[in-house]
Amino acid sequence: QVQLVESGGGLVQSGGSLRLSCAVTGSTLSIYDMGWYRQAPGKQRELVAVITSGGSTNYANSVKGRFTISRDNAKNLVYLQMNSLKPEDTAVYFCNAVRNSGTLKYSHWGQGTQVTVSS
Repeated sequence: QVQLVESGGGLVQSGGSLRLSCAVTGSTLSIYDMGWYRQAPGKQRELVAVITSGGSTNYANSVKGRFTISRDNAKNLVYLQMNSLKPEDTAVYFCNAVRNSGTLKYSHWGQGTQVTVSS
């Protein structure tokens, strides 16, 4: 079965950087569209960044220019490089994998990793 495991979260000061990783097991990463989401206490889960199986990327306006999503299909890894972090970036970050096969859609989620940005 497909499993996603996030890592790399932690506590950093405002203006600092973190690199999150998402390891995919049980399948081949290249066939999935991948996304990073985040959820802060009292808020809805929101999309942060997407990278398609073809390599196209898209970002939420709040992180554009600061965050970069990338993938290494050979290693089954997806990354989220986060620079110039702000306190409002504090949230649990989740990795998501989506595969469309004909008329079927498959979606998988990781357990999340905590990112805390102090002032």
